[in-house]
Amino acid sequence: MIEFIGSLAGILTTVSFFPQVYKTIKSSSAGDFSTAWIIMMTTGVFFWMVYGYYINSTPVFLANIVTFLCMAVLSWIKFSGRHCDKLPNKHNDGAGDK
Repeated sequence: MIEFIGSLAGILTTVSFFPQVYKTIKSSSAGDFSTAWIIMMTTGVFFWMVYGYYINSTPVFLANIVTFLCMAVLSWIKFSGRHCDKLPNKHNDGAGDK
């Protein structure tokens, strides 16, 4: 039963990242994420992943591998310079450029 609870917790907390990652990919911007949060969260998830491996807990290990991958995507978008404010405005008709 305890493995089921751990698995359910891991699935729910990991899957909760998917909508945010999707939104970030779609907008090509992670500008609203603080750099400190990205670094601390990614580092923390990495250590949870290592911990799960060493205590031989599949739910902890797998959930944190997936979360780490989500954080890698968010980090890449955040630090690669792909921000919406640098992209051309699709709705700009040229008016007001003068």
